[in-house]
Amino acid sequence: MEKKRILVTGGSGFLGSHLCERLLKQGHEVICLDNFFSSSKKNIIHLQKYDNFELIRHDIVRPIWVEVDQIYNLACPASPVHYQYNPVKTVKTNVMGIINMLGLAKRVNARILQASTSEIYGDPKVHPQKEDYVGYVNPIGLRSCYDEGKRVAETLMMDYHRQNNVEIKVIRIFNTYGPRMAINDGRVVSNFIVQALKGENITVYGDGTQTRSFCYVDDMIEGMITMMNSDKEFIGPVNIGNPAEYTIMKLAELIIELTGKKSKIEHKNLPADDPKQRQPDIALAREKLKWEPKFDIHYGLQKTIDYFKDIIK
Repeated sequence: MEKKRILVTGGSGFLGSHLCERLLKQGHEVICLDNFFSSSKKNIIHLQKYDNFELIRHDIVRPIWVEVDQIYNLACPASPVHYQYNPVKTVKTNVMGIINMLGLAKRVNARILQASTSEIYGDPKVHPQKEDYVGYVNPIGLRSCYDEGKRVAETLMMDYHRQNNVEIKVIRIFNTYGPRMAINDGRVVSNFIVQALKGENITVYGDGTQTRSFCYVDDMIEGMITMMNSDKEFIGPVNIGNPAEYTIMKLAELIIELTGKKSKIEHKNLPADDPKQRQPDIALAREKLKWEPKFDIHYGLQKTIDYFKDIIK
């Protein structure tokens, strides 16, 4: 494999740190860029041993000038508790951030991958979601800063590609979990595991019949790298996720079983605009990338539980 100089924005986050680690092990030179708004240096401290690793504290809302071959744009708070904390900042990160990264890609002739999201489908009217579905999104709701920010970022990716011939790749990430998730990120897997390990009740919003699909982080990183290095003509968007669908109640019961705890399930009101169903159709990823997830939920959850056991004392 040809060694490259690669910029990873949001590189100290949950996904970003795993991506940096994989790229370093492949022998690439990696620049990790992060403003540490919702991430932690603890995620990448072990990467400092690599001579080919560089950490820059920077916010992509402001331009940056570096010479790179590839850009993975992962910078943006990805959990509701973080992206709703400062919604204007979330929009700026998505919109101004991608403009700066696309400008950089254009200047240095780099290929850029945008980490988009299944949230662009909103509360979907089709199930499972295919890439040609344009979504059902509330543009003025509490989640809009993230949902619409990511949608505009996809628009800008396509326009820079059509107008300026920038080499682009767009992936739509579905629920991903694994070690290094933030303990307070408000996502369902980490919430349930932390509550169970602490012996607390597990909080289920609504009746728990809403569904999600859960992709283990190693599978996600494999899909991301495969897409970045795929044929130039295939730009996406492409769904990357695990099509195995679980109700939130089933997930809660599985986590109680795997932790061996005696937590009870406590129901609370469903938040506004919370999608009732979320499941990727990954036929396109299978066809174009020869990619599909390998790890089942029992393996992934056990790895994640073991991680949280070490940090919850």
